[in-house]
Amino acid sequence: MDKKLHLVSLGCTKNLIDSEVMLSRLKNYKLSDDIENVDVIIVNTCGFIESAKQESINTLLELHSMRKKDSVLVMAGCLSERYKDILQDELVEIDIFTGVGDYDKIDELVEKKQSQYSKKVFLASDDNDRIITGSSYHAYIKLSEGCNQTCSFCAIPSFKGKLNSRTLESIVKEVKYLVEQGYYDFSFVSQDSSSYMRDFGVNDGLEKLIDEVEKIEGVKSARILYLYPSTTTLELIKKIGNSKLFHSYFDMPLQHINSKILKVMKRGKGEEKLRELMDAMKKIPDSFIRSTFIVGHPTETQENFEELCKYVEDFEFDRVNVFSYSNEEGTASFDLDEKVEQQIIDERAGILGDIVSQTTFDSLENEIGKTFKVVVDKESDEHEYLLSARKLFWAPDIDGEIYINDNNIGDKIQFGKIYTVKVTELAGDKLLATIISK
Repeated sequence: MDKKLHLVSLGCTKNLIDSEVMLSRLKNYKLSDDIENVDVIIVNTCGFIESAKQESINTLLELHSMRKKDSVLVMAGCLSERYKDILQDELVEIDIFTGVGDYDKIDELVEKKQSQYSKKVFLASDDNDRIITGSSYHAYIKLSEGCNQTCSFCAIPSFKGKLNSRTLESIVKEVKYLVEQGYYDFSFVSQDSSSYMRDFGVNDGLEKLIDEVEKIEGVKSARILYLYPSTTTLELIKKIGNSKLFHSYFDMPLQHINSKILKVMKRGKGEEKLRELMDAMKKIPDSFIRSTFIVGHPTETQENFEELCKYVEDFEFDRVNVFSYSNEEGTASFDLDEKVEQQIIDERAGILGDIVSQTTFDSLENEIGKTFKVVVDKESDEHEYLLSARKLFWAPDIDGEIYINDNNIGDKIQFGKIYTVKVTELAGDKLLATIISK
């Protein structure tokens, strides 16, 4: 444990899983935030959109400026893979380059001080040890890598390849192992989760996954992230809604609602089918619906944008992410004419963002007076007398934080444990709640 390691994981939760694999391969290193004295620095980069690419580059250069002379700086992940030829020539500050195929070989690369890009994308399996970060009870489980969709704005398939699903047996084995380590809350993720096992010729892979995970003793909570419209069926929605273990949590990035824009985006489903799927989710009692929308895609008119705004406002999503269109080379939309001016894109993102702020507020306000289960994570950053908790239903880190300001059970509250609370009020964007039972 003499050597020290600093690892930064940027981008999505799928990247985080790969970072956790790297940590397990470097478990002989002691983690440290003392950049000036660490021996190895790894940045697992994101290459999805321009802002993420810039964040990755800036992070690498900043860490380089702070590190000691004989340390090793590693650039790994999606951005490194996507621009491997260019970056190796231009970023002379980096000692080791590796992409998305060698997370389980990172110890060898560091030892040899060697760059490497494997042809195959690394696919997590039950044989890959992981050091779970950020939680003592929750873990992300990766279902697959790659994607068979051809969305006009997305470059991911160009460097992650086609859909490559894990076997159901592999996932069940990993979940069972993590349950033995004390984990009881799981989020299942991939680029396109509703396509899970379609590369095996199985069209109801998620339904089979739900059946198998429900059999695992010790799993108390589960949710599926990143459903795709063209591979999500009404049967799947009903299956999730009827599950006694999986929350009725529906995370489906729609990207738009206008038929013309959906066709230009190559989203695979038209407006009518999208509305049908979303309405089916909405009809499920106590469902929670999250989505993502892109504003300013080429050919989007003001009328198209206003239609999107009206839909978001009327549907009353629980949570929404708004992205400004990013013109990415290698994508179908890159060569499209009728680009929207950046100033207009920014204005539209602000307008839709304001609508989303209101729908999120309304969703939170609707929780006042309700009782439900939460997990208490830590003391809040707001005040030492407040505890930070998450509604067990919600996904970690993205759906919000609940402040516990009263305790009716008398016992000392333990972090990582489940309690029942009653919500008393909404202060800003934080719910305040009282613990009423274990």
